[in-house]
Amino acid sequence: MEHVYDLIIIGAGPGGLSAAIYAQRAVLDFLILEKWFPGGEIANTFEVENYLGVNRLSGMELAEKMVQHVQDLGVNITIDPVVNVDFSGDIKKVITESTTYLTKTVVIATGASAKKLGAKCENRLGGYGLTYCATCDGFLYKNKVVAVVGGGDVAVEDAIYLSRIAKKVYLIHRRDELRAIKALQERLFKLDNVEIIWDSVVEEIAGENFVEKIIIKNKNSQELSSLEVNGVFIAIGHSPNIDFLHNQVELVEGSWIKTDSHLETSSQGVYAVGDIRDTYLRQIVMSVSDGALAVSSLTKYL
Repeated sequence: MEHVYDLIIIGAGPGGLSAAIYAQRAVLDFLILEKWFPGGEIANTFEVENYLGVNRLSGMELAEKMVQHVQDLGVNITIDPVVNVDFSGDIKKVITESTTYLTKTVVIATGASAKKLGAKCENRLGGYGLTYCATCDGFLYKNKVVAVVGGGDVAVEDAIYLSRIAKKVYLIHRRDELRAIKALQERLFKLDNVEIIWDSVVEEIAGENFVEKIIIKNKNSQELSSLEVNGVFIAIGHSPNIDFLHNQVELVEGSWIKTDSHLETSSQGVYAVGDIRDTYLRQIVMSVSDGALAVSSLTKYL
């Protein structure tokens, strides 16, 4: 007879790890599955300053602490990418690259991934001067000229971080004002080596074997201009990682998972936490809270 878990958690970011802690405390028979590396997107964040109890810590350090916390409780994180699911019955199926797991409940905590810009040559030059993670690759551009594309919190954080490494940082934004919180904007505007290019979009990222320049179009005048840079950092938001779901749960705007007040999805016994669900605020504190609430809810379901 095949083993049936009480719970399978898909994803080992803050939401999934928080769910694991509460599942362990509830003495559930559960499994946590991760596609790549435990810790989630926060590992790519330069500094975390808004998580209670953490004055200032790199995203990588905080991710490592969260993973260690879970492992210290005796929880093993299984690296096995989920490729499909079947939530149609009372016993759910979670299908990975290596096997099929059976479970009574599921917590989806797969987060979201960086969006691509859609500029010409973006795919060809990815990893060759073009990146989506400033904290991962910023050290490669010491005393060089770089461009950051975006206007939200992540883009401004990236520009601030890169200003400490690069000789010159261009921040290219399609609007005439930034969307980042005011505290970040104030820090950015004080930097002498950061220049903001307003009302502009990147049409092309050019270079023979490595990024050499970008072609920018001003949205007002439609004028094209060329900017020589050594690197480009894309920071225009994220898309939820839902490819494996195959319409098994109801989505909002075709992307984000719809949940009720208990974080249950349209499929009974299936819950969603963190950045992947339809929520106003996508922050670490929300993901951690979601993980706790989802497990508290599903224990009553069980």
